[in-house]
Amino acid sequence: MKIANYILENYDKAAYITAAKLGAIVNVSESTIVRFAYELEFDGYHAMQLALRELIRTNLTSFERMEVANDLMKENNVLDKVLATDIDRIKHTLEEIDRNAFDCAVRKIASARRIYVIGLRSASLIAGFLARNFSMIFDSVVLIQSTSGSEVFENIMQIGPEDVLIAVSFPRYSKRVIKAVEFASKAGANVISITDRDASPIAEYADQLLVAKSDMASFVDSLVAPLSLVNAIIASVSLLRKDEVEQRLRKLEEIWEEYEVYDKQG
Repeated sequence: MKIANYILENYDKAAYITAAKLGAIVNVSESTIVRFAYELEFDGYHAMQLALRELIRTNLTSFERMEVANDLMKENNVLDKVLATDIDRIKHTLEEIDRNAFDCAVRKIASARRIYVIGLRSASLIAGFLARNFSMIFDSVVLIQSTSGSEVFENIMQIGPEDVLIAVSFPRYSKRVIKAVEFASKAGANVISITDRDASPIAEYADQLLVAKSDMASFVDSLVAPLSLVNAIIASVSLLRKDEVEQRLRKLEEIWEEYEVYDKQG
């Protein structure tokens, strides 16, 4: 009961402290803490912590997340902790990615009639990066940007079975993205969901689910691993359409040269 009460009242702290430290706080042994996790049908204490971390990331407000992050980091080692966590997230993403889903997603994108990309709020940075690079490969790329729910549906109202929707969403999940994914799935489009876990609300409608690990860096999540995954998608699609991409890039280079887009002094 002492363990349960502490976690209920301090789940944001329990998600990140060791079993030994939690035992010391509530005055029980480390082994008792581990047995407690097993009694709750987790595979161990670490698995219980991961569940608590997901609760934090999806339920806490931005201000509350900032408080948790401040408790986890000291001012003199923020750089080390953030970069080390990013490296760890990329490693776990590489180890756990569904490679069959990745390969299938690449083929679907390469052969699609139209490619729709959606990612709102912080995920809009990744969606924009993906759409911009795809626009140099494909003629029909639609980046869905909106300030209202109705605008999202206006952008995808013509989506169909020959099209692909790539949705990017991480905690706190955008309801507009969830609704867009549901709409596209019902319209018969191929849905590629890039998100942080199998239980993500956009995973349910995915034809290909690509999980990229993320974690709290502060009041926002680190999106380094998702961006790395997106880079891999762009590179793989480019290889499948190698000849076409080379022709388009040559033409773009001529345009950039003619209109002096880039500075040649550097």
